[in-house]
Amino acid sequence: RICVITLAEAHPLLQSGKTIKSINYQISANCSRLQNKVSGKSKRGAQFLTELAPLCRISSSDGEEYTIYSCIRGRLIEVNENILSNPTILQEKPSTEGYIAVVLPKFEESKSVTQGLLTRKEYEEVLLKRLNSSS
Repeated sequence: RICVITLAEAHPLLQSGKTIKSINYQISANCSRLQNKVSGKSKRGAQFLTELAPLCRISSSDGEEYTIYSCIRGRLIEVNENILSNPTILQEKPSTEGYIAVVLPKFEESKSVTQGLLTRKEYEEVLLKRLNSSS
């Protein structure tokens, strides 16, 4: 029931030729995901995220900036500080050591969340529609 947030294989940052310049967990002047302090069984102190809550901003060497969103409601359990000092693992191992964050959805919502997930084929169709509508 825990969610590990990673970059999808089709994300522009994982396409050839992109280099990550920086990763920033500072969302606004008053909000940094690095200040998340979690304690105890009930995960006291964890920042609560909505589906549209930004987790971090990633800048690439070509000047593009990508905001990575939570996409799920729940408590922020941890952010991966290792990608700050070594951003290449985000591209080299995006689904393992290069994860972005770990989120714990509300227990009641976790079943509906997993039922609403897209298959790989459905996700690729969504990307194709986005690409066609923007060009």
